[in-house]
Amino acid sequence: MSSNYRKILIIKPSALGDIVHTLPFLAAVHNRFPQAEIHWVVARGLHRFLEGHPMITKLWIMDKDKWKKMGRLHRSIPEIIRFGRALAAEQFDISVDLSGLLRSGLITWATGARERLGFSDSDEGSPLFYTHKIRGGENIHAIDRYLKLARLMGCDVSKVEHPMPPIEGEIPEISFFPERFCVIAPSAGKDANKWPAERFGRLAAGLPLCSVVISNRADAPVVDEVVAASGGRAISMAGKTGLKELVALISRAEFFISNDTGPMHIAAALGIPVFAIFGPANPVRTGPYGPGHTIIRKDMSCSPCYRQKPCSHWRCMQDLSVTEVRDTILSNIDIAVASQRR
Repeated sequence: MSSNYRKILIIKPSALGDIVHTLPFLAAVHNRFPQAEIHWVVARGLHRFLEGHPMITKLWIMDKDKWKKMGRLHRSIPEIIRFGRALAAEQFDISVDLSGLLRSGLITWATGARERLGFSDSDEGSPLFYTHKIRGGENIHAIDRYLKLARLMGCDVSKVEHPMPPIEGEIPEISFFPERFCVIAPSAGKDANKWPAERFGRLAAGLPLCSVVISNRADAPVVDEVVAASGGRAISMAGKTGLKELVALISRAEFFISNDTGPMHIAAALGIPVFAIFGPANPVRTGPYGPGHTIIRKDMSCSPCYRQKPCSHWRCMQDLSVTEVRDTILSNIDIAVASQRR
């Protein structure tokens, strides 16, 4: 591979947690090629998280959700073609596909970059579009997987950095918060990864700090259920923050409790102690990265589970009691918070 790049494209449109996982790759590449332009293909909406990042020269915003709708295919196809042609006009030296899907593989190929880098064990035939590839592996965290590609580009990956975007945005409600609080994120992208909302509420009732409960606007009913079961120990911030404000809010928390979800990775990247509740997902791959975090899960022979469709009972989540989760948090909280403050 080349030892020098003047223009680099990162392809990682979504999801939020995956974008956070890509930040160490971004840092490694920027440190190795400080004079290079680094561009990033990102999905509309999630682009707001990366806006203003000092290491990124340009964001290429794709309307991923619109392009998937069959009803507007007649408009999506010309838009996709124009998007690809605009990327090709940039004459990238290298395009790096961190998603490993057919769509991202096609984008990698459409750039016309002389080097197109990805994982040989990616899905949907995307490796066909790469000029250079390496095996990512399965039982490895996503961050370490991405850094394999950075190492192939000649980057030093001995130190893992999370260069967060600028933290901006006022949160008017924060003036009503207690001085010390924790954050709870009860939502998740998949139903199988959700611990029951009512149990999050009862957990909040037994914690030594007030809990601030976050979600997007669509999941506000989940947050309402948590708050209702908390006995007045939780505050709803459902749908009240953009991505920038969310980062600011999480950065002020004493600790963070969640399912396997995007904001969990923001907390870990910020160095906030995370208590992550896992069911079928594999925390080795997608758990909070780094020291000072605690995984809470049932020890079951069927977990982690890689079934395409979840099972009918989800015992790995349903059998996890409030007492078990609360006792784990209370027995580790002092060590976790002390570690953060050091």
